[in-house]
Amino acid sequence: MSDEKAGYNLFLLLVAGLGGLLYGVDVGIIAGALPYLEATSGLNGGQLSFVVAAVLLGSVISTLFAGALADWIGRKALMILSGVLFVVSIPAIALSHGYQSLVLGRLLQGISAGLIGVVVPLYLAECLIASKRGKGTGIFQWLLTLGIVAAAVFGMYFSFRVEEVAKLGDPAQLFAFKDKAWRSIFWVSLPPGILFVLGSLMLSESPRWLFRRGKREAARAALLRSRTQQQADVELAEMEQALAAEKTKGATGTKVRESLLRRKYVIPFLMACVILACNQATGVNSIIGYNTNILLQSGLSDVQAHWGYVVFTIVNFLMTIVGVLLVDRRGRKFLLSLGSAGIILSLLATSALFRQTEKLRVDSREAVQSRVGENQKLTLLYDQKLANSLVSAAGDAGKALSDRPTSLVVIYSYGDFRAATKVARSDDNAAKPIEVTREGCVPNNKVLAFFSNPFASLDSSRTAPLKIDNALITPMPSTRNGWLVASSLFVFMAFFAIGPGVCVWLALSELMPTRIRSNGMSIALLINQAVSTTIAAIFLPTVGKYGYATMFFAFAACTVIYFVTAAVFLPETKGKTLEEIEAHFEGSA
Repeated sequence: MSDEKAGYNLFLLLVAGLGGLLYGVDVGIIAGALPYLEATSGLNGGQLSFVVAAVLLGSVISTLFAGALADWIGRKALMILSGVLFVVSIPAIALSHGYQSLVLGRLLQGISAGLIGVVVPLYLAECLIASKRGKGTGIFQWLLTLGIVAAAVFGMYFSFRVEEVAKLGDPAQLFAFKDKAWRSIFWVSLPPGILFVLGSLMLSESPRWLFRRGKREAARAALLRSRTQQQADVELAEMEQALAAEKTKGATGTKVRESLLRRKYVIPFLMACVILACNQATGVNSIIGYNTNILLQSGLSDVQAHWGYVVFTIVNFLMTIVGVLLVDRRGRKFLLSLGSAGIILSLLATSALFRQTEKLRVDSREAVQSRVGENQKLTLLYDQKLANSLVSAAGDAGKALSDRPTSLVVIYSYGDFRAATKVARSDDNAAKPIEVTREGCVPNNKVLAFFSNPFASLDSSRTAPLKIDNALITPMPSTRNGWLVASSLFVFMAFFAIGPGVCVWLALSELMPTRIRSNGMSIALLINQAVSTTIAAIFLPTVGKYGYATMFFAFAACTVIYFVTAAVFLPETKGKTLEEIEAHFEGSA
C-alpha cells in the first residue's frame, strides 16, 4: 500500500477517533460541571435533573432517525451535521444565563451524541478494509474513553482551583469563580468538535452508500483512496454480486417483505440487539455514573473515593488500548467471551464484599417518618447522635450498630414518584443535612414525568404527602474493604474495556447487512439506550432498598447471557468483508 493511501487511512482513523472523543465528552462532562452549576445557576433540583437528562433525551430522539438520515443524506454529510451540532451546543451552554438556553444546549449535545454513535461506526465499517476494521472502530472507543478521562481530569483540576479560592474567604469571589468553572469546563471541549467538522469535510463518502445510490464510479474512487486497485476491484465485485443476488431473490413481486425476513437479516439483527442490550445490562453506565457513591459506601473517604474514580477512568482508557491492539489479532468472539467472563467474576466479587456489611443493615423508616414536618418536607443532619437515636428505634437488630460509623439512605415518595437521597455518613463532620423535598422527586413538567414514570399521575403527586418508604442504616465497612471493592471495580472496567468496550461497536456495524445496516443500527442503539435508561432509573431505589450486593449480582446474572451469546452463537468476523459476513448468515459458501 502506498504512503498516500496509508496516510489517508490514518487520517480517517483520526477523524473517527475525534467522533469518539466528542461522544465521551458528551457522556462525562456534566459530572465535573454539575457541582458548580448547582451552586451558581439558581436552578431547583427538578430543573438540574432535566439539564442532566437532556443529553439522554436528545440522544434517544436522534438515534431514532439517525439511520434514516444516514441513508438519505449520506454518512459523510451526517458526520458533518453531528459535528456542527456539537460545536453549536458549546456556546449555547457556556454563554447561557437561564434554564431554557441551558436545556437547549444540552439537547443539542445529546442529538449530536446520538448521531455520532450511529454514523461513525457505520462509516468505519463501510470504509475500512477488513484487516483494519477492528482497529478503526477500537480507536473510536479508545478516544471515547479518553473523553471521559479528560472530563474527569478537568473536573478534578477545577475542584482544586475552587478549594484555593475558597480559602480566601470571599463569598462573592468564590461564587464568581464557580460560575466561571462550569462554563470553562464546557469551553475546553470546543476545539475537538471544530477539528471533527473540518476533518469530516475532507473525507470521502462511504463507497457502499455511493454504490447503493447507483454511483459505481464514485464508489470505486472512494475505495481507491484507502485500498489498492486489486482490493477495490474485489470489494466492488462483491457489492455487485450481493446486489444482483438480492434482486434475483426478490423478483417474485414480494421483494421487500420476503428479503427483510430472510435469516441473513433477522438473525444478525437480533444478535446485535441482544449484544447491545447485554452491554448495558452489565451495569457499566451506572457503575461509571455512581462510581464515587459506590466507593464511599464501600468504606473509602471522600478524597479516596474521588481518586478511585480517576484511577477507574484511567484503567478504562489504558485497557481500551490493549483491546484495540488485540481485536484484529485475536478476533471479536475471543475478546467478547474473555471480557464478559471477567465481568461476571468481578461483579460477583463486588457483590460478596458488599454482602458482608449489608446483611447487618436495619430499616428505621417509622422513626424517620415521625420527623416529617407539616410542610411535607424533611431535613436531617445525620451525625452519630442521630444515628444512635434511629438505630435504637429499630430494636435488637439496631443495638449492634450503636456507636458505630454508619451510612443512611432514605427512599421516599410523593404519590407515584419515588426517589432516594444521597448516602450520608455519620462520621462525616463536614456533611450537609439530608433534604427531602417535593421538587427533588416530582418532575416539574409532563415530558420529564413521562420519562420518569409513564404511568404516574403528575397532578396527584404534586399534592400527595411525603411517605418514607425506607430509611436504611448500614454499618460502614473498613477502608481495607473499600480498596478491595475499588480493586474489583478496576478489574470490572479492565475486562469491559478489553472486550465489550471495543467490540460492541464492531458487533453493531459488522453484523448488520448492508441493506438494513443504518436503520438496524438505529434500532439496536435505541434498545441499548432504553436498557441504560431503565437501569439508571431503578439503580438508586434498588440499591437503597436491597443493597449494592443485590444490584451487582443482578448485573452478573445478565452478563451470563452476554457470555453465552458471545461464546456460542456469535460468528467470528475478523478479516472478513461485510459481504462475506452477510453470506455467512445467509448460509452461502
